[in-house]
Amino acid sequence: MWTRTRGIALALVLLLAAAVATAAVRSGEKHGELDPRSADKYGSRAVAALLAERGVDTRVVTTAAEARAATGADTTLLVAVPDLLTAHQQSRLQAAGAESGGRTVLVAPSSASVAELAPGVTADPGTSTETTLTPDCSLPAARSAGTADTGGERYNTASSEADSCYPSDGVPTLLRLPTATGDGDTVIVGAPDILLNDRLDKQGNASLALQLLGTRPHLVWYLPSLSDESAASGAQNDRSFFDLIPKGWLWGTLQLFVAAALAALWRARRLGRLVPERLPVAIRASETAEGRARLYRKANARDRAANALRISTRTKLAPLIGVPVSQAHTPETFLPALARRLPTPGQDLHALLFGPPPTTDAALIALADHLDALEREVRNS
Repeated sequence: MWTRTRGIALALVLLLAAAVATAAVRSGEKHGELDPRSADKYGSRAVAALLAERGVDTRVVTTAAEARAATGADTTLLVAVPDLLTAHQQSRLQAAGAESGGRTVLVAPSSASVAELAPGVTADPGTSTETTLTPDCSLPAARSAGTADTGGERYNTASSEADSCYPSDGVPTLLRLPTATGDGDTVIVGAPDILLNDRLDKQGNASLALQLLGTRPHLVWYLPSLSDESAASGAQNDRSFFDLIPKGWLWGTLQLFVAAALAALWRARRLGRLVPERLPVAIRASETAEGRARLYRKANARDRAANALRISTRTKLAPLIGVPVSQAHTPETFLPALARRLPTPGQDLHALLFGPPPTTDAALIALADHLDALEREVRNS
């Protein structure tokens, strides 16, 4: 068994080792991404420190309930990864932000989340081909900051009151939409680069980030977590496993079943009667017997080997003792006739010809020797 499975086991071990090595190498690639407590190049500790120098306190929250509770007229709510939120969380967060009168900043939301978090805004199918863009708008924060690394997601809106800035091929990558009531607004940024530690000192990134996040004395930095219990609430989440599978996969699986059925039908069709074919070479009987013996030994099939030896012996002896071959495997008919033919009838013929299978290789060899001796004794009697 080890000989047959060691290749597969070695391949599995190598695959597991490669997976662990890859995970270890990549585990630190984006450690603490957009986390205001992280000094990593993908973190945002630098912008939090600059805001603190200007009197803006930053508070990190990881659940939607905390984010909704923290909204207010004197608070800026930054949603770091909007796409991690469910539709239920997005709609409740948008309603809380609209009623608070504060500012909500969404970092690079895709089409899956921007429609819920910013009604009336749609994500453009194509992303920006350039990273650094010019403001080209009247928004004071953008005009003061100048060029910035906002290139990424692009957005469209039909609102005439929206400020559309940093366009790429005519489609803006930054939008500011005022709320219907109060002084609140929603800012959508197409890329997180202006908040990252290693990009903050490039272009006008620091100026733009400070002006977008520093308009109010409190900043709530929302890092959505997959362990948030609110993600499992809502009627739209009470779906079965098959509801979560895209329809394309279901149709593809059905087609695979149809193809498998057709393949089975094709392979199972009748090919006509069997036609004997002469072998191109003559194989000696001893080689055939040796090959079968090796197969029996490899499978530890002592019972089948012993049964084959006994059947062959009984079939050979039946004509010699006057028993039809059809009755050679019936102990009640075969054994009395055999006993009458032997000169020494004291042998245990039932155990030898119809007994249990041997339990060891040595017992199997002894059985073969006794059967050969019995056949010689009958022939010579």
